[in-house]
Amino acid sequence: MRRRLRQSFDHFIDVRELSAAEIARRSRELGIDIAVDLMGFTLDTRFDIFAHRCAPVQVSYMGYPGTTGAAYMDYVIADRVVIPPEAQVHFTEKPVYMPHSYQVNDSQRAISDRVFTREELGLPASGVVFCCFNNNHKILPPVFDSWMRILAAVPGSVLWLFEDNPAVATNLRRGAQERGVAAQRLVFAQRLPLSEHLARHRLADLFLDTLPYNAHTTASDALWAGLPVLTRLGESFAARVAASLLHAVGLPELVTHSAAEYEALAISLAQDPARLKALRDKLQAEKAQSPLFNTHQFARDIEAAYLAMHERHLQGLPPEVIEV
Repeated sequence: MRRRLRQSFDHFIDVRELSAAEIARRSRELGIDIAVDLMGFTLDTRFDIFAHRCAPVQVSYMGYPGTTGAAYMDYVIADRVVIPPEAQVHFTEKPVYMPHSYQVNDSQRAISDRVFTREELGLPASGVVFCCFNNNHKILPPVFDSWMRILAAVPGSVLWLFEDNPAVATNLRRGAQERGVAAQRLVFAQRLPLSEHLARHRLADLFLDTLPYNAHTTASDALWAGLPVLTRLGESFAARVAASLLHAVGLPELVTHSAAEYEALAISLAQDPARLKALRDKLQAEKAQSPLFNTHQFARDIEAAYLAMHERHLQGLPPEVIEV
């Protein structure tokens, strides 16, 4: 990915060794019009660069799903699902509404031709496979409670999770037993190269999302691989991302609004293979033409957004909500 990026730009300047003030000064000397932060308050962030006002227009995007609360951040890239109009009051930044989902996706992501068997991945030979490849820290007790009720209502089903930490796997298995579900009905997946990770999604039947921190990239991965994602809509940006993706890919019927609705739909789909297959077929058909995976269209849309921000600045106008 780094090679692809380097080859895509006219200039690629490595500033890792410079201080925030030095980077901001260099940016101003280069005449940068718009600076985009992709990290917010996350690990290894360089957010302090923006405190030095490294560009006339400063934008928050992608890596931090919420408001930075920083007066020096002018805009946040969003859509009307992740930041509905009534939520604008909670953002110090002005939302820039993309016409579909705010999330960019790489339409060149390769899916391996490798055909996995259930046996080699530790899955049972038969039965419904629910999965969630989110980071383990997104699994909160209320979500886990819902998952266990779903497993209890669907005999022979299993829940396929990403093993990020052996201690977490042990704790989750114990948690399942405490809720009356056999520990072996939780199956843990190890890390694989991305193309093979995408390929193994073919063995799952339904992706079960988390709340209040949804699947973001993991939801896009599942949809790109042809696996339907069931989500529950929350109130915050981070809790509405999967809904944004599902609307953009043409599957709004998989967005639920309560734990009861989420559990009932998961159980209903698991008990109706024809309906589940119809969903997969619909996703496969929609995927090819959906705006979610049309990277070229997304590029044109976000360029229009940046031009609108820049034009306001040139006119001496303060940041305002922008609709692309």
